Amino acid sequence: MKQVHLTRGLLGCSLSLLAAPALAQTTGTQDFDDIVVTGKAADANVGGVTLPATAKAKVGLDSSFIQHETPGQTINDTLNMLPGVSFQNNDPYGSAGGTISIRGFDGSRVSQMWDGFPLNDTGNYAIYSNQQLDPELIGQATVSLGSTDVDSPSASATGSTINYQTRNPSEDFHVRVAGSVGDYDFMRIFGVVDTGVITPFGTRLLLSGSKSTNDVVFTDKGKIDKTQFNAKVYQPIGSNGDFISIAGHYNRNINNFFGSVPLSTVGGSVGTGSGNRFPLTRAERFYDVADCVSSAGVACGFGAYDYRYNPSKTANVRVNSRFTLADRLVLTVDAAYAYTLANGGGTATANEGFATIGGQRVAGYVGSTPYFGGVDLNGDGDTNDTVLVSAPSTTHTDRYLLNLGLRYDFNPFQTVRIGYSLDYGRHRQTGELTTINGYGFASTPFPSEAPLLDSTGTALQKRDRLSKAILNQAFGEYRGRFLDSRLTLTAGVRAPFFTRDLTNYCFTTSASGALICSGRNAATDAIIAAAYPTYQGPQNRVFHYSRVLPSAGLVYQLTAPLAFFANYSKGMQVPGTDNLYNSFYYAQGTSGAEGAKPETTDNLDAGLRYQAGRVQAQLSGWYTVFHDRLASSYDLETNTTIYRNLGTVHKYGVDGSVSYRPVRALTLYAFGSYLKSKILNDVQASATTTYLTAGKREAGAPTYTFGGRVEGHAGPVRLGIEAKRTGERYVNDQNLPVVIGGVQVYGAKAPAYTLVNLDARFSLEPLGLNDQTYLQLNVSNLFDTLYVGGFSGTTSTASLTYAQIGAPRAVSATLTMGF
Repeated sequence: MKQVHLTRGLLGCSLSLLAAPALAQTTGTQDFDDIVVTGKAADANVGGVTLPATAKAKVGLDSSFIQHETPGQTINDTLNMLPGVSFQNNDPYGSAGGTISIRGFDGSRVSQMWDGFPLNDTGNYAIYSNQQLDPELIGQATVSLGSTDVDSPSASATGSTINYQTRNPSEDFHVRVAGSVGDYDFMRIFGVVDTGVITPFGTRLLLSGSKSTNDVVFTDKGKIDKTQFNAKVYQPIGSNGDFISIAGHYNRNINNFFGSVPLSTVGGSVGTGSGNRFPLTRAERFYDVADCVSSAGVACGFGAYDYRYNPSKTANVRVNSRFTLADRLVLTVDAAYAYTLANGGGTATANEGFATIGGQRVAGYVGSTPYFGGVDLNGDGDTNDTVLVSAPSTTHTDRYLLNLGLRYDFNPFQTVRIGYSLDYGRHRQTGELTTINGYGFASTPFPSEAPLLDSTGTALQKRDRLSKAILNQAFGEYRGRFLDSRLTLTAGVRAPFFTRDLTNYCFTTSASGALICSGRNAATDAIIAAAYPTYQGPQNRVFHYSRVLPSAGLVYQLTAPLAFFANYSKGMQVPGTDNLYNSFYYAQGTSGAEGAKPETTDNLDAGLRYQAGRVQAQLSGWYTVFHDRLASSYDLETNTTIYRNLGTVHKYGVDGSVSYRPVRALTLYAFGSYLKSKILNDVQASATTTYLTAGKREAGAPTYTFGGRVEGHAGPVRLGIEAKRTGERYVNDQNLPVVIGGVQVYGAKAPAYTLVNLDARFSLEPLGLNDQTYLQLNVSNLFDTLYVGGFSGTTSTASLTYAQIGAPRAVSATLTMGF
C-alpha cells in the first residue's frame, strides 16, 4: 500500500531506489550496512521519513517528502524538517545560499556528502547550499546527527554529516517536464528523460536540465540566474547487486549579495551599510539601494554591497561501483573529479599610477589599494586618477577523490571491511580585478577570466595563493551479530593523514593575514623586503596532521518493533588553509608559525527506535566533548589577535521524531530537539580585557527546535502543511546584549520564530489528461513571519553582527507533465 498519492510515473522513477541500499554515504558503507528495502513502498518509511536501523542516530527523507517542497529548492532547506537541523534560507527558492547548523555545529564543522563525496570547500570547509543537486533527482537524503562513517573522506566532520544520493535511472522510459512561476518574478523550467533499459545488458540512462531566475527579493537591484545539467548512466552487473554508475553535473549560478544587514535596532534606515539596522516591521524588509548610473557609461564610483556579484560554476563527474570478486568477498570503488570557480564580491579604489615603497615607485597591490603603474583605467587620457573597480576574492578548485573498500564475510554473522580514501584538492586563491559598468555592477561576474592588467601586463591581485589540501586515509570496520541476531556490534577505526601544502606568492604583513602582492615581480619583492624587514615574503610551508579516530556501536532488539542503539565516535577537523596562511606572519621555527591544532570531538549517542508498520519513532540523547575549539582571539605574547585554539566546550541534548499513518489517506509527523552547550574557558580579548565566556552557551545555535507535518489526500487532491519553531539564538558567546559607544544596539538573543509552509497537489487526470500530469502549489512562510535569518555568532559584545533578513512569504505554482 502506497502511503501517499503519487502518479505512476513518479513512483516508477523511484522503484529502483527502493530496491537497493540508499541510506549510507559511500558505496562501501551502503554495502557494509546491508540496508535493503524489501516489500512495498510504504514499508520503507512513514510519511517519507526514514530511520536507518544503525547504531548511529540517523534520520532521512526520501524522494516522496522532498517532492513536496518548492521545485528547485535546496535540499538543505528540506532537511530543516529533521530534528537537530537548523537552516535559514537567504531567499524563498534556494538559489542564494543559507546558514546551516546541526546540533549546534556550524556548517564548516558539518560534512556534506553527495553520492559519497564531500562538498565542503577544501579551503574553509564552508557549505554552499545554492550549489546542490536539483531536488527532482535526489532519491534519499540522510543526516547522521553526531558522527560520520569510517570511510568518509572528510576534513571537517567534528559535527554531523549530511549525505544525499542521486536516484538511479528508471527501468522504463519516462519523460517529465515541469514549469514554475511565483512571487519575486520566479520562473523555472525542469526536464528529465529516463531512457529505460537501452542495451541487452540492462544499461539505463537519465538526462536532465533546469533553468531558474528570480529577483533578489529585498531590493530591485540584481537578479538570481541558475542553470543546471545532470546525467547518469547505470549498468547493473549480474543479479547479485553489482553495478557501475557514472554521473555528471554542471551548475552555473549568477547572483549578487543582498539582505545581510547589521543586527541592530538602533541606526538609520534598513540596509546593508554599517550605519543601518535590521527591519522592525514586515514592510521595512524591502529596502532601497541608491541608483548607480553614469551617463558616460563608466563606473559611477558607487560600491554598495548589493551590487556585488557572488557567482559560481561547479562541475563534477562521479563513479560508483560494486564488484563481487569471490564468494563472501566484495570490492567497492568510488571515484570523482570536481571543478569549482567562484568568488565573493568586493570593490577597491584603484590608482592608475604608482605606489612608493622605500623611496621607489612600484606597481602592485599594496594594502587595500591596487597601483597599476601607469594605466588609463577610465579612458580620460591620463594616468593620474583613482577609479573604483570590482575586486572579488576568487577560488578555482580542482578536486580528485577515490574510495576503495574490501568487505569479507567470515560467515552470515561476522563481517569485516578495510579500505583507503583519498581527497586531493588543488585550489588557487586569487583576487583579480575588473571594471565596474555604468550600472554599478562588475563588467563580468568572473574577473579571473578577463582581468585588468597593469602597465607590465601583469594581473594585479589582492591575494595570490596555491594550496593543496590532501587527505590519505586508511580505515577498517567489524560487524558481528549475536544472540540470534538480536544484538549487533560494530567497531571501527579511521586513520586520516592530512597534508596542507601552502604557497603564498605575496608578503604577509599581519597576524590577521593582510598582504602586499607585487604580481610576482622579483624587483618589487626586493624593494618590499628591504623596506619592511619584519614582513614575511613569498614562501611555501607544509603542515601535517594525523589522528587515530575510533568508533564503536551497538543495536539491541528489545522486542520486534523496539530497539536500543548506542554509538561512540571521535571526530576531527584540521585548520582550514585560509587560517593557516595567517601563521605565515611568523617566521618559520618561531612561536605561532605552526598554526593552530586540529579540533577533535568525542561524540556519544544513545536512544530507542520504534518501527512497526504505521508508526516509527526515535528518541536519542547525546553528549559531545568539543576539544581545542578553533576561533580568533587575542594573543598576549604577540599583542595581536590570531586564529588559535580556545579550549573545550561541552554540548549535549535530546533529539526525537515520530511518524504515524492512522489511515491510508492521512500521515502525521512531529519532531523536536533541545540543545545545551557550555563553554569551559574565558577568552583573552586584549592585554587588559577578558571575554567572560566560561559557563555560557555558544552563539548562533537555537536553544530548541520543534515542528511537524500533516498530510492528507482525497481523490485527486493532496494537501500538506508543515511548521517549525526555531528557538532563541545567542548573538555572542558571552550571552550579553550588544553595547556600542555606551548604547545597547541589540539584545543578547535573536528571538524565536515560527515558519509555516503549505503545499497542495491537484491531479489533472479527472480533466482527461494522463495520470502523470498535475498542478502543484507551494507557499513558503505562509503567515509572512518577520524573523532574523542566518548569522555567525561573535565573542565580543561591542561589535555588530550582520544577519540575513529572513525570507518572506512566497507563492509558486508548478505544472508537471509526464509520460
